[in-house]
Amino acid sequence: MKILGLDTATAATAVAVLDTATGATVADRDAPRRGERPRHTTALLRMIVEQLRRADTDWAGIDRIAVGVGPGTFTGLRIGVATARALAGARDIPLVGVSTLHSLAAGAAGAAGAAGPSPAGPAIDAIVAVIDARRGEVFAAGWTAADVSRPGAEPLLALAARVPEALADELRNDGRRWLAVGDGAVEFREALERSGAWIPEEDSGRNRVDAVVHCRLAAGLLPEAPDGVLPEYLRLPDAEISLRAARQ
Repeated sequence: MKILGLDTATAATAVAVLDTATGATVADRDAPRRGERPRHTTALLRMIVEQLRRADTDWAGIDRIAVGVGPGTFTGLRIGVATARALAGARDIPLVGVSTLHSLAAGAAGAAGAAGPSPAGPAIDAIVAVIDARRGEVFAAGWTAADVSRPGAEPLLALAARVPEALADELRNDGRRWLAVGDGAVEFREALERSGAWIPEEDSGRNRVDAVVHCRLAAGLLPEAPDGVLPEYLRLPDAEISLRAARQ
């Protein structure tokens, strides 16, 4: 089975193709520099076409599409999910929605193995994926290290928008050895490290959403009708929040 995976929940645009029969993958990631705007609109379709070419396949060879459903930025999620739904519907390809946070945590587990932030580090018990939600908040969810790579695994730490200090309190009170990954973990490193969590360096691959992991998780999940795959916004878009605040 060949799976096309894509994600636009964060500032980066990620696309990959996985051949589950051989394990072969091709992938690309377009990440803007700090201060630059995301390029989902201009990059996504171009990257999809390029990864199909690199995988030596066409739409007839794609058996499943996996799309990250967030949580993440409102505009980014809307672009990615709408594109995946349109492609799946137009070409009659099964579609699977994948939690971006679950994929981020599962990817970090694969990169970290059983070790902590260094090969000599003690074993980790759990992984929390943290995406910067702006406005001083993060989107976060956590899984046990033993369970995180399983498709459909239930989170140990429930998916929610939190202030970093509240997340740090939850990690500290839980008592497990936590690995915290993602741009939100990097952005709020000081607060989260006070909880005892380990956070990789900013340029570590463990902090990046990887569409290959989307594909691997989607291989073990049941497809849905395209209109049943919905973004996980978790809160109102920033523009709506600002408008409501201005009306008060």
